[in-house]
Amino acid sequence: MTPVTRADGQGLPPGAIPWLHDLGRLIARLLYRPAYRLRVRGMERVPRTGPVVLVANHSTMLEPQLIFGMLPRRSVFLVKKEMFTGAVGWGLRRIGQVPVRRGSPDRTALLTVTDVLRDGGLVGVFPEGTRGAGDVSQAQRGAAWLVRATGAVVLPVAVRGTLRPRRTWRRPRPVIDVVVGDPFTLDVGKGRAGLVRATDRLRETLAALVRAVDDERARRDREN
Repeated sequence: MTPVTRADGQGLPPGAIPWLHDLGRLIARLLYRPAYRLRVRGMERVPRTGPVVLVANHSTMLEPQLIFGMLPRRSVFLVKKEMFTGAVGWGLRRIGQVPVRRGSPDRTALLTVTDVLRDGGLVGVFPEGTRGAGDVSQAQRGAAWLVRATGAVVLPVAVRGTLRPRRTWRRPRPVIDVVVGDPFTLDVGKGRAGLVRATDRLRETLAALVRAVDDERARRDREN
């Protein structure tokens, strides 16, 4: 097992380079504006200080990059371990992202981001566990475990419009919505049963936000 070291005092894991993290955020914020029309709402709801577990839906590789760039504070995401190879892996580590093994509990990754949270940082989790339809129907328990271990508040974020509809024409510069919901506290009980109940609440809250964004997008489409 890889040794776990403490967070760096700046809301980032060991090995991250703060100025490179901030440059990465700037690049992510600007990179997709020529290709997409971004509608970003609710960023004023992001707590500016203190430990936060961000949970978001995940349909493509675009959502993590958009959220990372749009957030008004530094953020550390759990990223599938397969991405951490070569120059890409080096870059991800240097901007403070943490590799996680999919399909089974990854104690090293969880302990690393636990230290980030205890240092007052923000950690992003995609509770589906694997990239899918973005419907958060297969939520895993890592986010609830982190909340129980650190007392962090939960921040739901919905991103819609990244997935190209099948067999349909897509106009240039499609609209992508990035919507931040209200932060909330989550009471996570003891044992596995407590994790299951808390995970269900996480899933339901995030799913409700995604549905609300979808409804708003459908209303706008009808009006246009």
